[in-house]
Amino acid sequence: MSEAAPSPAPMAVGDMLCFAAYSANLAFNRFYKPLLDGMGLTYPQYLAMALLWREDGQTVGQLGERLFLESNTLTPLIKRLEAAGLVTRTRDKVDERVVRVSLTEAGRALAVEAVCLPQSVQDATEMTPETMMGLRDGLNVLRDQLRASPPADAG
Repeated sequence: MSEAAPSPAPMAVGDMLCFAAYSANLAFNRFYKPLLDGMGLTYPQYLAMALLWREDGQTVGQLGERLFLESNTLTPLIKRLEAAGLVTRTRDKVDERVVRVSLTEAGRALAVEAVCLPQSVQDATEMTPETMMGLRDGLNVLRDQLRASPPADAG
């Protein structure tokens, strides 16, 4: 009886770029969780609030586009922020199909607590701002290239 040829082994998980990005995301979530718990926010809620702190009164569509989230994911997130008293949702005066999200006074006040979060990440990583911006830029290129590529054929 002849021995079967060895099957090709997939790349080791530790060598995969996708695993490096995935495990870094898990580490970010673990790092941010206690900080955001104290603010009453989840990480996706923090990202939505960060967009609103920079530009209040955005539409749900604008927020979804900037966060890469579909409305069926974003709407419940915004409803929870509204229930917490951090934002309000109103119909656009020109086009009632459009919903605008605006900060409340409590939502604006929360920005003061959140302003230290980027520095906390920098302190924890011990990276220079230039190194962090280089990583960010590289990940943005990676994301944009993957989003622009057609899905791989699994066949």
